[in-house]
Amino acid sequence: MDNIAGTKSSLTWAVNISVVVLVVLWLIPTIGLLVSSFRDRDQISVSAWWQAPLPVEQAYRLRAEGDIIRSGDLWVIEGNVFSASEMAEAFPEGTDHPPISAFGTTGRDPGAYAAGEEVPNRDGGTLVINEDGSYVFTTNEDPSERPPRLYVMAETPPEFTTANYDTVLGGDGMGQAFINTLTVTIPATVIPILIAAFAAYALAWMDFPGRGLLIAAVVGLLVVPLQLALVPLLSLHQQIGIGQSFVGIWLAHTGFGLPLAIYLLRNYMVGLPRDIIESAKVDGATDFQIFTKIILPLSFPALASFAIFQFLWTWNDLLVAKVFLPSSDESWVMTVRIADDLLGSRGGDWGILAAAAFVSIAVPLLVFFSMQRYLVRGLLAGSVK
Repeated sequence: MDNIAGTKSSLTWAVNISVVVLVVLWLIPTIGLLVSSFRDRDQISVSAWWQAPLPVEQAYRLRAEGDIIRSGDLWVIEGNVFSASEMAEAFPEGTDHPPISAFGTTGRDPGAYAAGEEVPNRDGGTLVINEDGSYVFTTNEDPSERPPRLYVMAETPPEFTTANYDTVLGGDGMGQAFINTLTVTIPATVIPILIAAFAAYALAWMDFPGRGLLIAAVVGLLVVPLQLALVPLLSLHQQIGIGQSFVGIWLAHTGFGLPLAIYLLRNYMVGLPRDIIESAKVDGATDFQIFTKIILPLSFPALASFAIFQFLWTWNDLLVAKVFLPSSDESWVMTVRIADDLLGSRGGDWGILAAAAFVSIAVPLLVFFSMQRYLVRGLLAGSVK
């Protein structure tokens, strides 16, 4: 009875569970990115995002800044690690100090010894650091000119901050980068839509020699990697005089986006009622009038669908922007500014990267949710006759 039209399938529960599982799987990375964007850089490096509410055991390096006493042939330094300037940043005065869990004499193994254990150091003396942070360091050399290094392990309370967002939003040139991104994205979305709409109408409703070959060529171009065309296209731009410029990146995004745009719009236009177009021709309408007065209004879902894809692609693009825009920072878009300026050459500051990701997706999310009702209708173009 499940195959009878109008009856509800008994596997509806399986579909619902599958949808919930897929949604959760998509949300987990986003939640992790959001949590990481509010975490301290040091805590991100030692614990996962789902451990953010828990204390984090971190290694600290500090100078022994205690009182120096001469005892026979030895120099003795007594003090407390929480009084050191390096520890004061993590544990300000007046806050509860966590117990020291371990300590070490080298940065390679900062937790080699348990707190309270007396161990030899590299200078022929001894070192002991207790749980409360007090320590006694003995050495054969005068430590007044160069205090020795100490390494301790302590649990740091969870810390959440908006400093990552302050760094991203307050970075030099970020406002100009936002304007540059809009300058690149808007024309690079509008230009291919205008060209593809005319081409799709011709391939869908106009008879001319070679139309089938052109459609096959468009489908073939969908599978060509854009990386293959970057260097030849840049060389062509240099030859015709546009080089690395906003015009060059507009044309590059237009060329890379046209195959999908023509394919999507042509499939949608082919599925429009033939009677409407034939009636318009009988009434004396030209192809241009049919295109502007009938085809374009009816094809708005497909146009909006491609606009979403193209806008998201150009807004989040880094590779094409690095190739076709000038190298000066005045022309940087947001992705280039984040990658080259905020993250640096190593790109290890995950907190800034997570915050930058959420800042950069604000506009694409606004575009997506404002036009999402057209997305499915456009993607299903031509699937049902």
